[in-house]
Amino acid sequence: MDQYDENHDYMHQEDDWDRDMLLDPAWEKQQRKTFTAWCNSHLRKAGTQIESIEDDFRDGLKLMLLLEVISGERLPKPERGKMRVHKISNVNKALEFIASKGVKLVSIGAEEIVDGNAKMTLGMIWTIILRFAIQDISVEETSAKEGLLLWCQRKTAPYKNVNIQNFHISWKDGLGFCALIHRHRPELIDYGKLRKDDPLTNLNTAFDVAEKYLDIPKMLDAEDIISTLRPDEKAVMTYVSCYYHAFSGAQKAETAANRICKVLAVNQENEQLMEDYEKLASDLLEWIRRTIPWLENRTPENTMQAMQQKLEDFRDYRRLHKPPKVQEKCQLEINFNTLQTKLRLSNRPAFMPSEGKMVSDINNAWGTLEHAEKGYEEWMLNEIGRLERLDHLAEKFRQKACIHEAWTDGKEEMLKQKDYETATLSEIKALLKKHEAFESDLAAHQDRVEQIAAIAQELNELDYYDSPSVNAQCQKICDQWDNLGALTQTRKEALERTEKLLETIDQLYLEYAKRAAPFNNWMEGAMEDLQDTFIVHTIEEIQGLTTAHEQFKATLPEADKERQAILGIHNEVTKIVQTYHVNMAGSNPYTTITPVEINNKWDKVRQLVPQRDNALMEEHARQQHNEKLRKQFAAQANVVGPWIQTKMQEIGRISIEMHGTLEDQLNHLRQYEKNIVNYKPKIDQLEGDHQQIQEALIFDNKHTLYTMEHIRVGWEQLLTTIARTINEIENQILTRDAKGISQEQMNEFRSSFNHFDRKKTGMMDVDDFRACLISMGYNMGESEFARIMSIVDPNHLGVVTFQAFIDFMSRETADTDTADQVMASFKILAGDKNYITAEELRRELPPDQAEYCIVRMAPYTGPDAVPGALDYMSFSTALYGESDL
Repeated sequence: MDQYDENHDYMHQEDDWDRDMLLDPAWEKQQRKTFTAWCNSHLRKAGTQIESIEDDFRDGLKLMLLLEVISGERLPKPERGKMRVHKISNVNKALEFIASKGVKLVSIGAEEIVDGNAKMTLGMIWTIILRFAIQDISVEETSAKEGLLLWCQRKTAPYKNVNIQNFHISWKDGLGFCALIHRHRPELIDYGKLRKDDPLTNLNTAFDVAEKYLDIPKMLDAEDIISTLRPDEKAVMTYVSCYYHAFSGAQKAETAANRICKVLAVNQENEQLMEDYEKLASDLLEWIRRTIPWLENRTPENTMQAMQQKLEDFRDYRRLHKPPKVQEKCQLEINFNTLQTKLRLSNRPAFMPSEGKMVSDINNAWGTLEHAEKGYEEWMLNEIGRLERLDHLAEKFRQKACIHEAWTDGKEEMLKQKDYETATLSEIKALLKKHEAFESDLAAHQDRVEQIAAIAQELNELDYYDSPSVNAQCQKICDQWDNLGALTQTRKEALERTEKLLETIDQLYLEYAKRAAPFNNWMEGAMEDLQDTFIVHTIEEIQGLTTAHEQFKATLPEADKERQAILGIHNEVTKIVQTYHVNMAGSNPYTTITPVEINNKWDKVRQLVPQRDNALMEEHARQQHNEKLRKQFAAQANVVGPWIQTKMQEIGRISIEMHGTLEDQLNHLRQYEKNIVNYKPKIDQLEGDHQQIQEALIFDNKHTLYTMEHIRVGWEQLLTTIARTINEIENQILTRDAKGISQEQMNEFRSSFNHFDRKKTGMMDVDDFRACLISMGYNMGESEFARIMSIVDPNHLGVVTFQAFIDFMSRETADTDTADQVMASFKILAGDKNYITAEELRRELPPDQAEYCIVRMAPYTGPDAVPGALDYMSFSTALYGESDL
């Protein structure tokens, strides 16, 4: 694979690697600006530019122009039409030209560019930048992105705080851009003034200089780069590639200039060495001149600290100031010898320093410096030994005084505190214990105060230079000690006095709490009972509540006496506090119940008592009204309920009795039904009474066992039963007439059915029906019985009604001659044929019966079949329905 194929693979990977990140809002903004500026930097050569990267390339014209400018080649003539097809054609020409350069455009089509797809348009421009601006970069056998990165690393290597490792975060501080410019055009940027902690200034400096002097447009925004955690790599790489192309020509000129400069460097270096020697020699001699008077100064100091500071200054001189000068002296000699050698090799005259600046002159001055240095050190050591003896005693005084002052710090404020005025009894006792401990500690410090006074006296006798300060400090310590003693006694007396008062108050507080707590509980319970919402349903319940309330009111006088006694205890505490000016720190520690709270609750109880009286009276009146409603409803329900039950029993008895003909039974039932319907006003009256009970929220009634729901259900069952019974009699009459059953047969069927209806429900279960059939002479197996059950119980309810029973019995009686009747009827109508036509039916039968048969016609399938005719079986079915014919 050649170099071009490698670059092509790289661009393909680069595109795939970053395609999903293209629409990141921050990166998209950076790419838009960078790619737009890059395109305009080339389009302006053709006298044009773009404003919107996704809109201005949609017709393909400026896209083709851009490719011509950056490639130097001519593209096919573009379409000038405004239609979509013309735009797609132009974009396809541009994409084909890009593809002809060996670039694979992944997922980028002309329609997406024409439609203004920002993602695809930016991807296309990035592909163009990779191919025409980055691919051809080559540095030490690396190319494209790696070559450009290596070039940046090589150019910025000498610069501090610049470490280029990538094309995103390595450029955020702006120093990388400034270093590239300074490396090639150092006169444009003062790199030494740049700071790494000021990226905004660095970036704007680089962008402004590049635009003004290097003809590189601003493709990046400093604020966007700083605010973005990871700047867009494509945008940065595009902008950096412009630096590479701008400086690639300048690098060749730099090499030629280096050769010329190298020739001049030797002469300049020799002249610089001469100047450096003169300056270094002058500076060194001046330093020696200034230092010797300081070393010869023997003025003594009064304090060890001052002398130690002088010694420390001398050590700093030896450690910090002199070593560089020693190095300068050595370097001066080295530079002098090196210069003379270079001049001799260059056939130049030997260097002759100015008067007094010869190497020998400098050595003489250095010897005088070291002699003064030795004498100064010996004097300081002797002076420090003298002061050390005196400072030891002063330091001992200061240590003891410091320890004492640290111990007394805050003690006066502590003894002056009046914390006992707001303390509780337990806190007072603790303060007394603490004060006793302080008195013991005070006595133990007496010896230290005496030692401090003795040391001060000794320093005065030895005439210490700072004796006034020592005496003032000693006097202050003694005065403070006397004051502490007086304050200690005063505080002790105040604590003991306060303790006695608080003990008395504490006993009263305890007595108050013991009596206030149960009384408060009693009042809270009373208020809860007085405000409790009672729910009663009877006169007896409200009378019980009234009795309990009267008993509670009888206890109020005794409760008021207890309240007065409790308030008297509190008043006694208040009197003590006012008399002895006790500043109470808080409320009663044994209870949170205050006199105000007790009085408020007592007043609340007194207010609630008459409210409770009224509520009980109102409820008593309501219960009396409710009792009246109960009795009124019960009187009606106790009549209606038994009447409904009686009528239900009478209907059931009528349905199974065999008195008279079916028509007699039907007439009797209809008269019965009329009597029942006439009873409806009593039901309505009972409904009205029940509505009043519900509105009064009455849920029970001890005066009756009947509820309105029972009455409603019974009434509905009564109406349903009488209607069903009348319907059964009517069906029996229809069956009797249709099947030709006599009254005697009907009575026999009813007698058999009633006999085997053992449960007297008006229905036989399966076993009763089987026994009935056996008694009538049927000899059948399980399959035959199942067939019969499917006829009498088609819904598989497990019971046989009287109507189903007589239907079955009448069918069994009539089946013996039905087949002969059907055949005779068919032959009469059909004549010599095996079928009957619709016209024959209309001619022989009444119109409604003829149409009934015609709509049920089944096609005749015999050898002489006629369309729209009935054969024998279809005729039989039309007349008699599905049967065992």
